[in-house]
Amino acid sequence: MNIKEINVLVLAYLGDTIYEDYIRKYFISKGINNVNELQKKAVNYVSAKNQAMYVTEMLDNDFFTPSEVDIIKRARNYKTTSHPKNCDIITYKYATGLEALIGYLELDNKKDRVDEIMKYILGGHLC
Repeated sequence: MNIKEINVLVLAYLGDTIYEDYIRKYFISKGINNVNELQKKAVNYVSAKNQAMYVTEMLDNDFFTPSEVDIIKRARNYKTTSHPKNCDIITYKYATGLEALIGYLELDNKKDRVDEIMKYILGGHLC
């Protein structure tokens, strides 16, 4: 399988599940045992608006390698007209870029790099 040829939306599809898994495990490890509270906390990280904020901050801080930036841009620039009604298309595309990168890194067996990205997003903490 050539990861570079996989549709970026497919990478984002995978990356979304991995990203959300990290977030859920993080809050569960904090001792939160109420599903409604878990959901409220997780929304602060898994919404497109917040994902876009994190990826933009990381881009501004030169956190990503040039090849990672290429993947983010490839996903961000992918032609699509659909996006959730609760955010604008640019926000959605930045969030998709982050998810695509996580999916790409997962398929490329770079779990340590996914850990670094998620640790940054979670303020230096993982579960």
